[in-house]
Amino acid sequence: MGNWLVVPKGTSLARRTRAQRAAQYVRMSRELQRYSIKNQMTAIAAYAEANSLTIVRTYADEGRSGLRIKGRPGLIELIEDVQSGQADFDHILVYDVSRWGRFQDVDESAYYEFLCKRSGVQVEYCAELFRNDGTFVSGIAKNLKRGMAAEWSRELSVKVHAGHCRVASLGYRVGAPVGYGLRRLMVDESEHPKALLGKGQFKALQSDRVRLQTGSAEETAVIRTIFDQFVNGRKSYSDIRRQLNDAGIANHNGRPWTDGMIPTILTNENYIGKTIYNRTSRRLGQKLVKNPDHAWVRGTAAIEPIVDPSIFARAQKLLAERRVEIPEDQMLLRLRLTLRRRGKLNSRIINTTLGLDHVSSYVKHFGSLRKAYALIGYVSPRDCDWIDTRELWAAEQAKHAAELAEVLRTDLGLQLDLFPDGIALHVGGERLVSFLVARRLAHRGEDHVAQWKAYRRQITTGLLAVMRLDAANRQIADYVLLPATLKAGRYAWLSSGSLRRHRGALYGNKGALFAAIKAKLAKTTHAAPTSSAPPKKRSRSGQPKAKGFGGRRSRCGGTKSHR
Repeated sequence: MGNWLVVPKGTSLARRTRAQRAAQYVRMSRELQRYSIKNQMTAIAAYAEANSLTIVRTYADEGRSGLRIKGRPGLIELIEDVQSGQADFDHILVYDVSRWGRFQDVDESAYYEFLCKRSGVQVEYCAELFRNDGTFVSGIAKNLKRGMAAEWSRELSVKVHAGHCRVASLGYRVGAPVGYGLRRLMVDESEHPKALLGKGQFKALQSDRVRLQTGSAEETAVIRTIFDQFVNGRKSYSDIRRQLNDAGIANHNGRPWTDGMIPTILTNENYIGKTIYNRTSRRLGQKLVKNPDHAWVRGTAAIEPIVDPSIFARAQKLLAERRVEIPEDQMLLRLRLTLRRRGKLNSRIINTTLGLDHVSSYVKHFGSLRKAYALIGYVSPRDCDWIDTRELWAAEQAKHAAELAEVLRTDLGLQLDLFPDGIALHVGGERLVSFLVARRLAHRGEDHVAQWKAYRRQITTGLLAVMRLDAANRQIADYVLLPATLKAGRYAWLSSGSLRRHRGALYGNKGALFAAIKAKLAKTTHAAPTSSAPPKKRSRSGQPKAKGFGGRRSRCGGTKSHR
């Protein structure tokens, strides 16, 4: 008889077919060149060929730390695909144990591998001397390597922190953000100026250093005015903030001033010629902590003083006198008494009632105003349901952006970068489309038309794809496509009668919206060829992890940007 194909009982042919299919996971933060993405892929490809495996999927985390899974969309997507049963592979190929992660708890690293193993997917480390086959020897070696990977990060953290402290003590700037009226100047080893660094820019070489220098004469005058108004004029934060905004003076971010920015100016020792480092620290991705004064690293004569030291000292004395620590039970007691007198509570009542802390203090101590209200048995009549759904709609924005980006790459050949809420050209960073979510406002009467409100942030270029929600604000009702160059304002107000005024178009479904966007971009970009450089920091699906809409903190315990 001829050869027969014998299939044992209970064997799945589809599973046997996919058994030789593998996915590769690659990660690089800012380590040695041997860990570059290309080098990892080369080693993994050689391992796959030697073991008769076919790589069918790639999950990547470029520029991502391996200390924890948060902020690693590639690994998150890989775990989700495996657990959901959508994975069409039975092997995950990783360069070595450290590329899977440098988790400070080795059990966490083992947990994510166990999730894959429980779903029938084997994790294999291609550059390790041991084979991950579940034997006693491989278990010992694997756990030892996990501990070594975690310890490497701990040792590196100590060395980097010590180096930063030494550099800061010499008067150089360590860290990127600077306050109002200050600039970052990159200098070489001989202290020769090289260039001014803008927001988000870093020095070019390890031998370069960053010095602080004063900004424009107008900014210097504003800083001195703030100190004079606070020390000599005995003005409050609100008075100073109101005076600056009424004069049309913007802060260093080009936005109006807030009350919280004034004490930040008043406590900044950069204005008396000193640099400070290590006031706060976040070791190995843990929670941010405030360090005691004796742990601060000060560099003197780092910048020309803007404010007289005696004025600065008087300001610190006044700030200390204003700050009175009140126990949390006292804060709640005063809030309860105010509720009894006023009959209701809101941000304005809290901020204007003598004896009560500022709203920001209640948010800091209790997490949100709603949590503080709950502790005294008060339920705010304010509708905060919209804030509770912010993560849901943030994920929907990211999903729409990823799907549209795939359409534009396929049909127009554009190289694109993804934002959490939109897409941009990979070359030049020009924002093409931004997705907004517009909630439907409560119906005010039979003679009033339906109206929607969307927070548009500071977006001024490209197209605005607005997802209008239904009456319950639970599902997408339709889509509106608008130009970003609307009338100035943080919010976009939409109604059936305002589309023509806003030069907008209404679409009933996502497919029609994408087709209209593609047609518009085809005319404006002419499908011009772009750089072949691969998009940065993108997982297999190109969808970054949703992080909310972004914006300042809400009084209700969320973000206020989408309200």
